[in-house]
Amino acid sequence: MLKIDRYKAFVAYFSTHQPNPITELHYRSPFELLVAVILSAQCTDKRINQIAPALFERFPTPESLAAATVEEVFTYIRSVSYPNNKARHLVGMAKILVSEFHSIVPQGIDELQKMPGVGRKTANVISSVVFQEPAMAVDTHVFRVSHRIGLTTHAKTPLATELQLIKYLPKEVIAVAHHWLILHGRYVCVARTPKCEICPLTHFCKYFQQSNTETALQKKELAQVQKAKFLQKTRKSKQLAKGLEHYAVRSPVDDAE
Repeated sequence: MLKIDRYKAFVAYFSTHQPNPITELHYRSPFELLVAVILSAQCTDKRINQIAPALFERFPTPESLAAATVEEVFTYIRSVSYPNNKARHLVGMAKILVSEFHSIVPQGIDELQKMPGVGRKTANVISSVVFQEPAMAVDTHVFRVSHRIGLTTHAKTPLATELQLIKYLPKEVIAVAHHWLILHGRYVCVARTPKCEICPLTHFCKYFQQSNTETALQKKELAQVQKAKFLQKTRKSKQLAKGLEHYAVRSPVDDAE
């Protein structure tokens, strides 16, 4: 299958079955989304949604967060990954948001990245979700799924992945395609063992096609046989060790009998 045909199949499926995907982060304003996305780095959306209400109740505005101490912010986010760094980033971000952008979340990717804790991925999320710009945020799910499906080739970095996706996707679906890839990676095309048996994309998925060739199936069957032999050998080793242990603890009286 040609890459352009794979892209067409990808867009056709999700445009029909998931036309209006949304982020799973809970937020009520661009400011809250910016905070949530910064916190979500290497952390689950579920965890962020659990701690965010108390954080936003205490710091409802950029001004209140900018006036906070890093130590106080830490107490609200201690259960997320890298809370020390993120607390510093949030306070620093809020200070710049207030002083340079008059407490209004900017639209431009370059402007967004002036704030601490805001890298290209976070900036692209804000640009696409808040402002509906054709920006492609590449996280671990987008990176993995786009490669597996065959939407990208030889893309070794998030930026290379982003540029390839933007090149081939229709401009009008770039913002939502980010959500398509994330949700598919989160619930179907998971990292360790993709759920190909329930995946609706197997008819154009490069990974599935390569994994189900005759050679691949033979290798898979051989691996299963080798695993079974290894487990059998391990069980025998444990049984032997147990027998030797029993023999070692026998008393002289037992031997006499």
